Amino acid sequence: MSLLVDADLAPARIGRLSAEVRIPLEGAIQGSVIDDGAALRLLQSDDSDEISATLAVAGHVRTRLKGTTVTYSPKVFLPITNLCRDRCSYCTFRADPEDAHSWTMRPEEVRASSAGGRRLGCVEALLCLGDKPEKAFRTYRSTLEVLGSPTTIDYVARSAEICLEEGLLPHTNAGVMNREEMSLLRKTNVSMGLMLENISPRLRSKGEAHYHAPDKDPAVRMEMMRTAGELGIPFTTGILLGIGETLQERVESLAAIRALHREYGHIQEVIIQNFRAKPTTKMASSPEPTSLDIAKTIAVGRLMLREMNIQAPPNLSPYDHRMFLSAGINDWGGISPLTPDYVNPEAPWPHLRALADTCRAEGFELRPRLPIYAEYVDRPGFLDTNLRDTVRRCADEKGVPLC
Repeated sequence: MSLLVDADLAPARIGRLSAEVRIPLEGAIQGSVIDDGAALRLLQSDDSDEISATLAVAGHVRTRLKGTTVTYSPKVFLPITNLCRDRCSYCTFRADPEDAHSWTMRPEEVRASSAGGRRLGCVEALLCLGDKPEKAFRTYRSTLEVLGSPTTIDYVARSAEICLEEGLLPHTNAGVMNREEMSLLRKTNVSMGLMLENISPRLRSKGEAHYHAPDKDPAVRMEMMRTAGELGIPFTTGILLGIGETLQERVESLAAIRALHREYGHIQEVIIQNFRAKPTTKMASSPEPTSLDIAKTIAVGRLMLREMNIQAPPNLSPYDHRMFLSAGINDWGGISPLTPDYVNPEAPWPHLRALADTCRAEGFELRPRLPIYAEYVDRPGFLDTNLRDTVRRCADEKGVPLC
């Protein structure tokens, strides 16, 4: 049975299923959030009828709540520094100062890349960097002195100002930050992000993916995300599939994100991202999630999170775009016409025309968006007042970029 089903057929798909699957799917069609037990049951299923129905219902829910528009953010990827004190078992982005591939961007490089991206129609400046490099590397502290910044976050704030000067809207992924650091960046960033990856502390145990990564402690990451909510920062987070987690831990991770959003309303998008094995890492021989595994998790995420924006990176699964659309995504994330995905450099961005054609064939319209979702622009307390006019000049009333 094909998994690429019309979302409008969802009710007809579930009538013959067992009660433990049929009842939560019927509830989802009627407007209910599936509970964690049902989510786990759906993830565990290897029955083609159950999987097909799950994807169909998820697509039905997405279209009812989000319509037939699928978005992406035209961006420039600015890897401010790849120095990082963490050593995740799957990462090729990080470096030590003595490594040949280590770098810290200079202000003139930030400006040149921003200007180049603006000329190509980009709106977002994604500032991405490693966690707490000044705490690990004395030579990097010397670099900060030369750059005239006391801390990495101060330098990121200066870089964001350059991006604004060049007509881009900054979004920063700087790893774990405290309240003071996020408050500083809030003045120059329209949104920020931090991947939860997984809620399980087990993954920090010896031999697991985050054993040498103190900043991947889920309690620490949840605390930062909670603080972001208190500060009114439109926030991106998500889970990483295939790093040794159980299906139960996936469900618990999505539930943790849902709980935060219910309390603060600040999670503007949730990324369902798949691990990619890389030959120079400790997890080089670890199996990657299958396309079906990813699609099932997207669908379950949609049924657990419902009205929230759900994203799947299109460059990490280039042959699965149709399936992911059927599973309930409504966003593809950032796509750059200028810079590579420095975290996954082996995975090129899709051509926008081809992606738009795929979306159209499935009944969707691909549209650009800002790095802050439209619903947060005029929402009280969710955008620094000094940035609001800049954002408004960059978008129409639906959040579609104009600048």
